[in-house]
Amino acid sequence: MSNPPVSAPRPLAVLRAMIDSVDRDILNLLARRAALVGEIAECKRHHHLQIRDHAREEQIVRDRREFATELGLSPNVVEGMYRLILWESRDRQAALRAEIPLDAEPKTIAIVGGMGQMGQCLARMFVDLGHYVIAADVKTETTPEEAAQVADVIIISVPISETVAVIENLGPLVRTDALLMDVASIKQAPMEAMLRCTSASVVGTHPMFGPSVHSLQGQRVVLCPGRGKEWEDWLRQTFHARGLIVRDSDPAAHDRAMAIVQVLVHYRTEVMGRTLSRLGVSIEETLSYTSPIYLMELLMTARHFGQSADLYASISMSNPATADVTAVFTQAADEVRELVLRGDRAGMQQLFEDTQRFFGDFTNEAMELSSYLIDRLVERA
Repeated sequence: MSNPPVSAPRPLAVLRAMIDSVDRDILNLLARRAALVGEIAECKRHHHLQIRDHAREEQIVRDRREFATELGLSPNVVEGMYRLILWESRDRQAALRAEIPLDAEPKTIAIVGGMGQMGQCLARMFVDLGHYVIAADVKTETTPEEAAQVADVIIISVPISETVAVIENLGPLVRTDALLMDVASIKQAPMEAMLRCTSASVVGTHPMFGPSVHSLQGQRVVLCPGRGKEWEDWLRQTFHARGLIVRDSDPAAHDRAMAIVQVLVHYRTEVMGRTLSRLGVSIEETLSYTSPIYLMELLMTARHFGQSADLYASISMSNPATADVTAVFTQAADEVRELVLRGDRAGMQQLFEDTQRFFGDFTNEAMELSSYLIDRLVERA
């Protein structure tokens, strides 16, 4: 008996056209979903509900993973897609002012240093939330002194090295019923200056992100209460309304943490970049052999050196713990170097075990999240 003829597969062009049609259906469904998110934002605004509902999000993720498994799809891939969809949903709700009360009165916000990148980023945030923004800078028509006298909120967004001097100049001009705040990456000196130089309300802040972020949704900002609970509450609610995560701190604790989060990390990155440049390696050649980990390191190093040298110098040079942190880094580097050059495998094993104990259970979380980042990088390759 002869075998039945095998039917030829459909032409590739036809299959690709069918894929394009399905993708358009998916996009249309996402657009319908976005329209529903807009209605949800309106509902939340009327009922004074927060944008983010963690329990609801986790329920969605569990349900979509289970359904994906039933359909023969990868639950991990589907979860990644839905976490991105949920993130965009929160961002859309924030843009629609879901957490801004219907009877909220717009404020006049003066941003001193408003023509700088961070100043412009803050301006967009406050405008998005319905406030009036005055950009006061060196070459603007409105001077910082004029803006400080008329605004409800005065934000000092100037280089760290100039922050205290600007506060001392403008602080006495701020209305007693207004708010004076700063966004410097150190907090002790600016907070002391603001509390000393004005009788207005005072709050110190530090946005833990750069002005080039695609969205403020999920970004963190440190808030240091100073004087005036009413304005502090207003600022906290404003940050929440745009999707920022607020972390309270006192100035001293903040600066100690920044010695690790900023000074140590930037110092390590600068050493990495300097080492690569002195070795004379070809970036293009190394990329042809790259692992995901090296690619992540290289991307962050190149990103660092693609930004302001003055900013990073100010961050490192203004933190009181810089000398201690960089000294410990150098000692640790020397320790590892000696172990490697001596071929001391037992010593290296001991170093690993000691450091593993320090990281503890965080190692498991780090493995999971870093694997997720690696997967995303490999997808873009």
